[in-house]
Amino acid sequence: MSEKKVRWGIMSTASIGKRSVIPGIQESERNEVVAVASRSLENAQEFANELGIRKAYGSYEELLNDPEIDAVYIPLPNHLHKEWTIKAAEAGKHILCEKPIALNEHEAVEMVEACEKAGVVLAEAFMYRHQKRYQDIKKRIKNGEIGEIRGIHGVFSFNNAGDYNNIRYTKEWGGGSIYDVGCYPISAARFILEEEPQAVTTHAFFSPEHGNVDMMASGLIEFSNGVALTFDCAMWAEFRNELEILGTDGRIVLKAAFLGDQSYEIFKGGQTETVPDDNINSYKLQADSFAESVLDGKPVKFPFEDIIKNMRAVKAALESAEKRERIILK
Repeated sequence: MSEKKVRWGIMSTASIGKRSVIPGIQESERNEVVAVASRSLENAQEFANELGIRKAYGSYEELLNDPEIDAVYIPLPNHLHKEWTIKAAEAGKHILCEKPIALNEHEAVEMVEACEKAGVVLAEAFMYRHQKRYQDIKKRIKNGEIGEIRGIHGVFSFNNAGDYNNIRYTKEWGGGSIYDVGCYPISAARFILEEEPQAVTTHAFFSPEHGNVDMMASGLIEFSNGVALTFDCAMWAEFRNELEILGTDGRIVLKAAFLGDQSYEIFKGGQTETVPDDNINSYKLQADSFAESVLDGKPVKFPFEDIIKNMRAVKAALESAEKRERIILK
């Protein structure tokens, strides 16, 4: 008898699902994708045929009404995350929702409350946090290998400015680079330091050609003891995704912090140690962790409170850029 699996429904035919998340779920031994839904049945059927998915639905409601589905993945535009997460929770489905989880902290609270009431798992799709290297790095820091942390610098940028019809360029839908990629270094700093920021200052380039969303932003996120994250993010700049953790006695560098190669380097006392890539798909690891919570009742790797607090910090970064002022987080 085969082991029970989490049976997934995919809400939308978004490229992130097709390219990364669905292959990761399919690679996982404890998960399977059984259905996909789109507002167009034809699009859903074409997508299902291409990825070997059994069922296709022409509406999200039909997918949520399918008793064969245990969990849903929601890669819809950011402004739809709250609505469909709550509907999925009310239908008794566990939820993996794309980042950022919502448009603001208040929406995140509503989503969390709906999932708690329904007794379902809610996870935000920061796949990189499931990589073994991040746990290793945190252990090394706690063991004092690079001394006391003095600061973190993170960058995530890409150039998609020519695609004028991209949903990321609609301000009301939660568009812009801070929500799309700035959320990565912000979440990474919170994860590594295991504390919440005290204040945020961000400066951004808002492009009239792209719905006046932030196409580039540079920020300073203040933590305790004078430690800060400096970061920049962009949708109209050369591709980078890097992270540096600076200590009094050394530094840790991830040349591909969120996408790609999972190796990292430690620079200390004039010596360089390279820790190799363990070559395990981050999206598979994310699916494995999700299955442990659904099937085994294991506590979620990142508690609901983390979802709310990360959204608070990300929204503050955008608000700071819009208001041109330092935002103090209480």
